[in-house]
Amino acid sequence: MTKWPVKSLRGRIHVKHGFSFKGEHFKSTGRYVVLTPGNFHEAGGFKRNEGKDKCYSEPFPDEYLLKKGDVIVAMTEQTDGLLGSMATVPESDHFLHNQRLGLVTALTPDVDVSFLYHLFKTKSVREQIRRSASGSKVKHTSPDRIYDVLVSLPPPEDQSRISAVLSALDAKIALNHRINAEFEAMAKLLYDYWFVQFDFPISAAQAAAMCKPKLEGKPYRTSGGPMVFNPDLKREIPEDWKVYELGHILSISRGASPRPIDEFLSDSGIPWIKISDATASDNRFILGTKQFILKEGGPMAKIVPPDTLILTNSATPAVPRITKIHSGVHDGWLVISGYTLGLTKDFMFHYFSHERPRIICLGNGSIFKNLKTDYIKGLKISLPPDGVSNEITTHFKQISDLIYNVTQQNQELTSLRDWLLPMLMNGQVTVGGEVSCGDAGIV
Repeated sequence: MTKWPVKSLRGRIHVKHGFSFKGEHFKSTGRYVVLTPGNFHEAGGFKRNEGKDKCYSEPFPDEYLLKKGDVIVAMTEQTDGLLGSMATVPESDHFLHNQRLGLVTALTPDVDVSFLYHLFKTKSVREQIRRSASGSKVKHTSPDRIYDVLVSLPPPEDQSRISAVLSALDAKIALNHRINAEFEAMAKLLYDYWFVQFDFPISAAQAAAMCKPKLEGKPYRTSGGPMVFNPDLKREIPEDWKVYELGHILSISRGASPRPIDEFLSDSGIPWIKISDATASDNRFILGTKQFILKEGGPMAKIVPPDTLILTNSATPAVPRITKIHSGVHDGWLVISGYTLGLTKDFMFHYFSHERPRIICLGNGSIFKNLKTDYIKGLKISLPPDGVSNEITTHFKQISDLIYNVTQQNQELTSLRDWLLPMLMNGQVTVGGEVSCGDAGIV
């Protein structure tokens, strides 16, 4: 039970509706991005959707151009659990306040809006908003309904300290996401450099065969390395490289859908990876799942060890992920194993990531694209004459290990934040002194 008084938000905050931006003026690129509920994480927080942004090309009222630090709330439940999620605008003069969002400001000194941002992550607040929402299929709330939410409000100085602790954890998690994005970009560049542009370093043997020993270590294609047109790939590849069908050099099999399954049975069931685990984040690793196969369903399951590469073949096709748990795999996944010719899971992760747009075109279905196992087995890949070298696979593994270490740290930080959140909000844990990213001051 909270030690602080429970109060309604009516008269303490103002929630301002956004502007009705006209769809005919949306563009794929531009200076101003129209925010939508898709820019919120369900648990709370700002979500960037680069490549999917709706930009606006026409004049609009200046009051709907958001500033860095503005707090907005999702008033339409675009996906389950989104209603009432809050986000903090990350930069000024770039994002536009759309009509389905509310801009939250404080009216009284006993409310710190940055504290509300975290308070609106709690189960109590979300349930109140959902219970009062309208709509049978898509839930909607309103400023007036949000004003009726009952919350525990500590003194303003405590609100500030609690917010600082949770924001420090959020900032570190966000920084780690950016670090991993840089690692992913490095790995993608490395793959493109070697296996798309074919500008891998020329070996001594290749330089000698070209009668140009001084070219050793230089980029192959840029330096005039011999290329030949391959009719299967419909492109030029290095003259001594070979083309293989994946089904001849890998093992590709489907997952399974055993029954019964249940949730939260980690002590008595086998973790079961579903398609939703692929789309839960952009992280290449699957560290856990909320569904488990009961023991009696185990014999029907497709069980894979940790560090297995899997690929979605339905709903959201051709998303590669690497498992980090001993688990069963849903039949919406393909399991990649049996590597030859120097191939590894980390290398093939980049192959499937690069080829994903082309693979999606192979799918059948008007609503959901489905990929047959034979489609993937029939894909072709060009490889050096002796297969993929230990040198390049070592680079991919080193980057993958770095990404995994940061991902693990974020999992621990997220667990700590989620454990602290309700305890800070009801006063079970208090914060003393000034708070910074390096010193949370929790007692």
